[in-house]
Amino acid sequence: MLTTAFATLLLTLTGCGVQPSDAIEAGDPPSGGVEPSIAITLYFVRDDKLTAVTRPVGGPLFPQDTLALLAAGPTARERSRGYTTQVPAQAGPFSVTAAPAGRLIVTLSTPADKLSTLATDQITCTATTTTPDNATQVTIIGAGKTIGPRTCPL
Repeated sequence: MLTTAFATLLLTLTGCGVQPSDAIEAGDPPSGGVEPSIAITLYFVRDDKLTAVTRPVGGPLFPQDTLALLAAGPTARERSRGYTTQVPAQAGPFSVTAAPAGRLIVTLSTPADKLSTLATDQITCTATTTTPDNATQVTIIGAGKTIGPRTCPL
């Protein structure tokens, strides 16, 4: 028993066998600009529930461009994770206008009253995350039909 304890102590004191060395030169450090990582939040549907999905993008987007991505639907990777959209692709192009008192007006290319409740929520939540002034209410207009003002239910 004493021999085993001594052998364990000896192994602990001798370390792992890696010998110290001098610094190894490998050239100049990296230089140049680093593009900041930008992500947007889109609201898709999974298991019949509204769900936020963060997606990296190459640079800042206008609100109408973010809504166009929403209408284009989830990527293949997002679809493999069970995300879908109820916003019809033909709803775009979109226009987004800021209105007084923290409101947004989103104009569609299709009748607003034909949207499902989840599609309306997807547009509302995605639109409110795209504006720097943190608008809280969204009115959706399309083909002479109006929905809202609504707030994101999440």
